[in-house]
Amino acid sequence: MSTATDVARTATARITLLLPRRSDWTHLRPGRDLTAGVMVGLVALPLALGFGESSGMGASAGLVTAIVAGAVAAIFGGSRVQVSGPTGAMTVVLLPIVAVHGPDGVLVVGLMAGVVLVGLGYAGAGRFIRYVPVPVVEGFTIGIAVIIALQQVPAALGVDVHAEKVLVLGSRAIETWVAHPAGISPAVAAGVTVLVLALARVVPLLPGSLVAVVAATLANSALGWGATTIGHIPSSLPVPSVPSVPWGDLDALVLPAVAVAALAALESLLSATVADAMSVGQRHDSDRELAGQGLANLVTPLFGGIPATAAIARTAVNVRSGATSRLAALSHAIVLLLIVLVAARWVGEIPRAALAGVLIATAVQMVRVSSLTALLRSTRGDAAVLTVTAVATITFDLVTAVLVGLVLAGFFALRETARSARLEEVPLDDSDHADEEQSLLDEHIVAYRLDGPLFFAAAHDFLLELVDLAHVRVVVLRMSHVSAIDATGAHLLADIVRRLEGRHVTVLLSGVQPHHERVLRELGVHDQLAHERHLFATTPDAISHARIHAARVAHSPAEGAP
Repeated sequence: MSTATDVARTATARITLLLPRRSDWTHLRPGRDLTAGVMVGLVALPLALGFGESSGMGASAGLVTAIVAGAVAAIFGGSRVQVSGPTGAMTVVLLPIVAVHGPDGVLVVGLMAGVVLVGLGYAGAGRFIRYVPVPVVEGFTIGIAVIIALQQVPAALGVDVHAEKVLVLGSRAIETWVAHPAGISPAVAAGVTVLVLALARVVPLLPGSLVAVVAATLANSALGWGATTIGHIPSSLPVPSVPSVPWGDLDALVLPAVAVAALAALESLLSATVADAMSVGQRHDSDRELAGQGLANLVTPLFGGIPATAAIARTAVNVRSGATSRLAALSHAIVLLLIVLVAARWVGEIPRAALAGVLIATAVQMVRVSSLTALLRSTRGDAAVLTVTAVATITFDLVTAVLVGLVLAGFFALRETARSARLEEVPLDDSDHADEEQSLLDEHIVAYRLDGPLFFAAAHDFLLELVDLAHVRVVVLRMSHVSAIDATGAHLLADIVRRLEGRHVTVLLSGVQPHHERVLRELGVHDQLAHERHLFATTPDAISHARIHAARVAHSPAEGAP
């Protein structure tokens, strides 16, 4: 009896940890949060319409998803600045489901995926996001960008063609347009794309996609261009109802539901990680984020919405606009609801080609050229993982691509670990600096020696411990015993340096091996520290300079290293 009681008590405590609490609103700043919410709402409007169209469920389904999922995830999610709604990655998965099982199939898949996500959150699966290496993430992001762009080709050209594979879809659209060319839709799509990209570069805080869509809509109506519009948009939210379950196809919907849940979990946790890096003091709860996204996907299908996930681009806009609490994401959903209630008639006049232009611009912005170039030049293994993952995303599907990328990354990690394995006897003499490190604590200096490979899984565990250092002015990282380093380890190292420096903790590196400098240099870590002369050949040199910083002695960077 006591065992059953303990299990029930543990289960109840676990559920309680995943529920909203009063502390969620301790960072509330109404002025900043409401301003950020309005800004994100304006940015999200054309994206919600476009992703709804791309999913095959219609623009109104995208709006409903942004409103309902955005509100539910804002309250129950694990990040206080995360913004959720329809995303390009999700539409890539949904389009084939719509083609095979119809709209009801998508709604049922959303419900099933919601159950899976809640279960993952309750089971504590959020911690496994750390095992997804950066090249895999970048690879499928590039693949998604290509797929999103190819999906917009028919609308951008003003033709009506369909195909399951995006490569076939794009080629068929071009063939149809060449046979019967019409210039207005391509011109609208191209103009919107260029305007969105230009405004993002010149006035980054302006909702460029909204400006471009409004301009295209006004021009199409006033000048009588005749570009096809998205049509009727309901002026209210649908009455909630349980979708019709296709019982005969239910077994065929299990795998798509798992794929949707996996994508939602991956994209949401990656977005939360990005939000943490952009925010001061923000640390998300991975398990609660999974449960919150699960609840959002359980509620949204009842209103006719598509499966949702956290949106990295909208989350970034939210943070940059000054959001500090969940009120910002919640107010973004309210802004979209007001637009539906007040301006649905005008929203229906938006040309389809204009939304295609917005999504093409979004696809272009998803590809970070500097990050892509750095990964391709860092190591052969990282370049291979990134390339294979991107190709698999375009050719097969996202879940398959991530699995292939993880397997390939694991292979390269194991091979590098095997190559770097050593069995050496290290004498306990003065060169170990153990006594000196202990004495340095009184001077607010801490020296860490990194041993073994600095890889995507291991690096996450011990490097993040450095963030929690208290009462420390200088950290010396001794790198001479690092046997191998990959792109993710270098990224984590750079992130830790930025976080510590942001807390006015100086970071010094000593003993970086020459064959590791290339990876650090290509990813910006080496130059970041070399600029301040905080790279040292030996630990004694680093500790001597650390004492200068710890004592707050004025000095020039030239005194730091030879």
